Amino acid sequence: MIGRRFHFSALLQAILRPIDPTLGTILFGLLVYAVIVQSSAAPDLISKQILLILLALVLMWVVASIPAQRLLSIAPALYVACVALLVLVNLFGEVSKGAQRWLNLGFIRVQPSEVMKIAMPMALAWFFQKREGFISWQEFFVAMVLLLVPVALIAKQPDLGTAVLVCAAGIYVIFFAGLSWKLIAPVVIVGAVAIGAFAISGDQLCQSDIEWPGMREYQKQRVCTLLDPTRDPLGKGFHIIQSTIAIGSGGFDGKGWREGTQTHLAFLPERHTDFVFAVLSEEFGFLGALVLLGLYLALLVRGFFIAAAAQTLGSRLLAGAMTMIFFTYVFVNIGMVSGILPVVGVPLPFISYGGTALVTLCIGLGILMSIRRNWQDR
Repeated sequence: MIGRRFHFSALLQAILRPIDPTLGTILFGLLVYAVIVQSSAAPDLISKQILLILLALVLMWVVASIPAQRLLSIAPALYVACVALLVLVNLFGEVSKGAQRWLNLGFIRVQPSEVMKIAMPMALAWFFQKREGFISWQEFFVAMVLLLVPVALIAKQPDLGTAVLVCAAGIYVIFFAGLSWKLIAPVVIVGAVAIGAFAISGDQLCQSDIEWPGMREYQKQRVCTLLDPTRDPLGKGFHIIQSTIAIGSGGFDGKGWREGTQTHLAFLPERHTDFVFAVLSEEFGFLGALVLLGLYLALLVRGFFIAAAAQTLGSRLLAGAMTMIFFTYVFVNIGMVSGILPVVGVPLPFISYGGTALVTLCIGLGILMSIRRNWQDR
């Protein structure tokens, strides 16, 4: 009996060894929250979501078990493969809901843009690590080219939400690698001026039939809906209006689990995917949203701590970028459902229904755990 207990204890320790206890605890809290909220938003899909969670956890464990430097060593091949698949998607991909994002390989359908969310920061972190000690403007130029190629391919599908996330992932690595503020400041200033000018003249531009350079008509309508959802309250503005009503009606402590009227009277569209934060806010109120934001904040703090303690430049860049990716998901989704950002189809991390984003984010956590294990084992 004692021998069996010893073997079980040793096996359990071997299984848990790649897992960072702090990140594991935070993730457990988020997934419990996800199951509770999804049980209200989409009770008929909760069994499938639990299976997706288990699959994502297995993949996270596998990635966490691989040494960080070995993960970085496969980054160039992964990046090239993803770019090649993105080219094939634009040539031969399947069209669904007006977008060409999927590639049918016969035995499986793949969405290369999702993999690129991981491949991009890995590839750039590997690149800067190889050039450590010799990083100049030429390296930053090459890094921008490596970033813009897949971003352009993804935007062409079109998939603005994923393009923004991939672009952000690459920009974070480039910034952490030491990009000068002298280059960043002009871009920020020009962007701020452009947003200010648009805020002043946006109504006139939306009412005109002028085409906006580089934007499709539906993207233009998303921006115009953000400025004034009441322009088309039963059409394009319906999502934002119903979402903000749900968030506001939750009050301080919410209406109660499965008691949300906007949710269960079917006023709130996409309630189990992109707009799940509105469900949470309506049923659990400000307190429930605050708990969720606290879990996300703890995740970010732990991620930056791992990045700061990483042993190599590549690991530091990759850990910092992965942490900022989690922040970007949270910021864009909550901004979107609360009406301060355009609707771009970005899920709420670990809470929204679906397997693709969940697997991607858990792999990102696995990378952080791998980096933590690397410096802990030294």
